[in-house]
Amino acid sequence: MDANMKLRFVLIAAASLFQFNIASAAEITVLASGATQEVISELVPQFEKSSGHKVAITWTGSANIKKRIAAGEAYDLVIVGGPEIDAFSQQGRVVPGSRVDLMKSGVGVAVRAGAPKPDIRSSEALKKTLLSAKSIGYSSGPSGDYVVSMIERMGIADQVKPRMKQVPSGTRISTIIENREAEIGFQQVSELIHEKGIEYLGPLPSDIQKITVFSAGLHTGAKQPDAAKALVKALTTPAAASVIKHHGMDPG
Repeated sequence: MDANMKLRFVLIAAASLFQFNIASAAEITVLASGATQEVISELVPQFEKSSGHKVAITWTGSANIKKRIAAGEAYDLVIVGGPEIDAFSQQGRVVPGSRVDLMKSGVGVAVRAGAPKPDIRSSEALKKTLLSAKSIGYSSGPSGDYVVSMIERMGIADQVKPRMKQVPSGTRISTIIENREAEIGFQQVSELIHEKGIEYLGPLPSDIQKITVFSAGLHTGAKQPDAAKALVKALTTPAAASVIKHHGMDPG
């Protein structure tokens, strides 16, 4: 084979490989809880670079995710609280057995940056703080549901509820703490620790803490199921675990 023939062969092979890579690349559509945003946003670029796939993510709150799925919207992957993934599976919206637990988060507490730091070191101290707070912010997701039930168990619902303000699904508590609509606020730790304008006080006391597991599930209407599975695998590696911890959560 002469030099020209060899060059032609190499060029044809390279062109074929290039076409194969384009054909095998996919755009993965994801509907995901905002609590996972910092973690996944940090991990996706490397996944895209190594896989050739592209990831298009819609970030919102758990309540909105349930509404979108109920309305028939289809994605390749859904990332939300584990119980919601299980419910979607029972409804035929998520492939049974496809749930993969990615990360877990506790509920945290924050106040406006520069404001006095109330005592939250024990459940009794937190109860006193809530009774004295002029306004209390909570989310529309799992952390908000838990805070409402926690206050009821503390026996202070009648005194506290008139001063509670819930943010819309997908909105972070930092927005109403920073503009003084809420003196103190509760949300997933991952949604507090990096926010500007607020000061993260810490997690709820261990005896009243609530851990939410965020899981991925393959949508039954997925157009790119194999690529979506590859993304899930990338979100459960040891490298992903270190990123998860950096953002105030624990791996799966």
